[in-house]
Amino acid sequence: MQNWKDLYLEIADKLAEIEGIKWVDLWHNQITFLDDEHEFPTPAIFLAFRTIATEDAGQKLQTIRLQVEAYLYYETFADTYKDSVNQDSALAFLEHLNSIYAKLHATTGDNYSEMRRTGFNPVDTGGAGNLYLTMFECNLVDAAAFVEYEQSEELEVTPEKPDEPLPDAEPQETGLPEFVIPD
Repeated sequence: MQNWKDLYLEIADKLAEIEGIKWVDLWHNQITFLDDEHEFPTPAIFLAFRTIATEDAGQKLQTIRLQVEAYLYYETFADTYKDSVNQDSALAFLEHLNSIYAKLHATTGDNYSEMRRTGFNPVDTGGAGNLYLTMFECNLVDAAAFVEYEQSEELEVTPEKPDEPLPDAEPQETGLPEFVIPD
C-alpha cells in the first residue's frame, strides 16, 4: 500500500459491486447529522479505518494491523416484526450484511492482506434508519512516508586515460616505527 486513498478505493470498489447498494463513502458520522449532510441514497455503506497495531519494518516503513469498519445504513419506515405486511422490504438490509461479509472476509487485495471479520453489531440512530457495523481486520504495509526517487536517464560513463603514466608509488617515510606482529 502506498497510500490510504488506494486502500479506500479498492475496498469501496468491492463493496459497490453489491447489488442494491446505492452509495459508498468514508464514514464521518453522517447518520447523526442527516439534516446537515449532503443527501445520499440508501442503502449506503460507509467505511472507517482504525489502527490496531504498528510495527516498524524499516526506515519510514511500517506494517499495520488495521481495523476496517463497514457501516451499513438502510432507511425505512417498513416494519420488521414477524408477519408484518412489509417485513420483506424492511429486512432486505440483512442480505446486504451477508454480502458485505462475503465481499471482504478471507480476501487479499493490492493494498491489504488477510482480511477477516472480527465483529458485528447494531448502532442506535434514534431515527427510522437501520445502522449496522461490521468490523474486519487486515494487514498492510504503509510505505507512504517512504521517499521514492524518480527514474532518471542512464548516463554513459567512459573512463579517460591520463596523458602521462602515473608515477610508481613508493612507500613514504612516516617517521613512525614499523609495526611488527609478535609470534
